[in-house]
Amino acid sequence: MAVQRVLTGITTTGTPHLGNYVGAIRPAIQASQSADADAFYFLADLHAIIKCHEPALIRQSAKEVAATWLALGLDVDKAVFYRQSDVPEITELSWILSCMAAKGLMNRAHAYKAAVANNIDEGEDPDNGVTMGLYGYPVLMAADILMFNANKVPVGKDQIQHVEMARDIAGRFNHHFDDVFALPEAVVDDSVAVLQGLDGRKMSKSYNNTIPLFLPEKQLRKHINKIKTNLLEPGEPKDADTSTVFQVWQAFANETQTNAMRKQFEEGIAWGEAKKQLFELVNAEISEARTHYAELMEDTAAIEKKLQLGAEKARDVSAPMLAKIRKAIGIGAM
Repeated sequence: MAVQRVLTGITTTGTPHLGNYVGAIRPAIQASQSADADAFYFLADLHAIIKCHEPALIRQSAKEVAATWLALGLDVDKAVFYRQSDVPEITELSWILSCMAAKGLMNRAHAYKAAVANNIDEGEDPDNGVTMGLYGYPVLMAADILMFNANKVPVGKDQIQHVEMARDIAGRFNHHFDDVFALPEAVVDDSVAVLQGLDGRKMSKSYNNTIPLFLPEKQLRKHINKIKTNLLEPGEPKDADTSTVFQVWQAFANETQTNAMRKQFEEGIAWGEAKKQLFELVNAEISEARTHYAELMEDTAAIEKKLQLGAEKARDVSAPMLAKIRKAIGIGAM
């Protein structure tokens, strides 16, 4: 089987939570161990400044995200793990691609359209608060992908459009200049769970309903106990398929454990007992990584060393790629 280059970006805003782990980190680390995958994973710190203008928060989040992936077993000998801002070729490529990106295409980007619609609803100027960073976000994402000629880009459904935009921009470049870029494909794994948060909505930092991944045991138990449930009493049958407790259980359990808990729901398990068992299941899976994470958070130099090694490997690809792109468009030394 041909080796496929897989690329994933991780935004450095906020603290990684259970939803990030189940939906992105765990499957990505598993994928990186495959013999037919050439994995590139990066901290998207340049993307972070679109929304976050607090330097301390971006630095802290980058540290937490990097420590999380390393603690969970990402093998940096098998995967290229780097910080976006350590690869300057990406930002140069972003400008070059912006000269190929049609404004009409950018006008259709979901995030920009949502910001404009929200402004209109609030009676504001349509472009109030809209920066060129927000507007041009899909171009920077295209540069992230095309810089390394990624074949597969695992994304959530909300990001499919951006991968399609990258394909469109790459196609225009190839048509105008030279056949430089591979056309990337979005990969959406429907088997990967999208976890519900404490309030039953999608677990998201924007909803403030997350369960941070590496909380101390006592705090993890408290957060799981906060998961919203209904008023059914112990002994009354409960619907597993509409329960956040069961949904999180399913994301961490094997098939036998899932079937056993479904039976307990049918038999009317008390919510307190269900949450107690959920805590024990989740804690068992992450406890070893939590210890490693705490050690890494006290050793910034160890994290930085791995990121710098990743940047070197990334630039071994990006520097010759940019030289090829510059030659194609006719810029550089005489």
